[in-house]
Amino acid sequence: MPLLDLSIIEAAWERVKEVSIVSPLDFHKRLSDDFSANIFVKREDLQAVRSFKIRGAYNKISLLTKEQLVKGVVCSSAGNHAQGVAYACKHHNIHGTIYMPTPTPQQKLSQVEMFGGEHVTIKLVGDTYDDCYAAATTFAKQSGKTFIHPFDDADVIAGQATMALEIIEQASEPIDYIIVPIGGGGLISGIINVFKHKSPQTKIIGVEPLGAPSMYESLKQKKRITLDAIDVFVDGAAVKTIGEISYGYCSQYMDDLLLVSEGEICQNILSMYTRDAIVVEPAGAMSVSALPQLADQIKGKNVVCLVCGGNNDITRMAEIKERALLFSELKHYFIVRFPQRAGALKEFVQDILGPTDDITYFEYSKKSARAQGPAVVGIQIKSVSDFEPLLKRMKEKGFFGDYINNKPDLFQFLI
Repeated sequence: MPLLDLSIIEAAWERVKEVSIVSPLDFHKRLSDDFSANIFVKREDLQAVRSFKIRGAYNKISLLTKEQLVKGVVCSSAGNHAQGVAYACKHHNIHGTIYMPTPTPQQKLSQVEMFGGEHVTIKLVGDTYDDCYAAATTFAKQSGKTFIHPFDDADVIAGQATMALEIIEQASEPIDYIIVPIGGGGLISGIINVFKHKSPQTKIIGVEPLGAPSMYESLKQKKRITLDAIDVFVDGAAVKTIGEISYGYCSQYMDDLLLVSEGEICQNILSMYTRDAIVVEPAGAMSVSALPQLADQIKGKNVVCLVCGGNNDITRMAEIKERALLFSELKHYFIVRFPQRAGALKEFVQDILGPTDDITYFEYSKKSARAQGPAVVGIQIKSVSDFEPLLKRMKEKGFFGDYINNKPDLFQFLI
């Protein structure tokens, strides 16, 4: 896959500057101390639309002909690309039809409406990005409107690549590693195009969510594949099929690809919020979440993590906290069989729970005759070392029925 000419990306940068800021490249002391490295974060969450997507969308729409602009545009998006398209539509005074998955967080829907106003029409279709992509491309063909692809388009990639030009200018020392989130692959394609020209020694590390490893599986099978099912939690990076262009670039130029679990991503969302006062969405925390897997390699090195977006819906925080606690092994769910005798529940609380254990979930499996039915009980512990003693006490006293954290089918059904 041939690299784009730098003049194309530099021209895109001049266009993109009309609507984007030069986002900060901040030294992150906490992470630097944790990993004995010089960690910098590129703060794309500070863009007007709170993500890097404004760059690609605006560049692409700015290059359309007058006739194409009059007809209007169509896009499909899990949220961030939609905001970039909506912003560009209002700026160019054109109309855009925006297809988004039905489970899209309300925060992202509201932002699209705010940025686009009367210039956009939102259509909610399907459960995943890929569902609404199919509907959007069909509508574009039928209507004659131009489809603005979120990642598999050279003009969009050139727009995303403008971020890399900024990083090169902002860095005071050579960059040893750059860690890049991957959804469809447009961002990492842009990074590759600039860094292979201007900083070829930099190792480019891609990161995907464990529940949507479309690039990982494609590279493993040596062809672009479509996943049968994905976890849509990391909505900004959950696609079943990566871009054809990005597959070409990543298979040729990417140095490594890491998978990070949704639970670890959630843990970093909370850490960045509580410890750094940075609000990130799940995709925005992916690059930082990959650091533990690189700990040995990056000691003493200069590392850039791309914080690609900050569109996080506050209503998701309960789920984010839950996933983080499960990942850190501080929350556990059991099927508890209460002995059929008076005072069994009191005994469980007094004799089974440790002094710092807390019941956070309790649900009888039977709505009637509860005394004879088991209960699903969620217990939060203070330390990982508290788990085995808790489990031992439950078994010795005859309360243990089953442990369901490690039984995903049962867990999803009961919790």
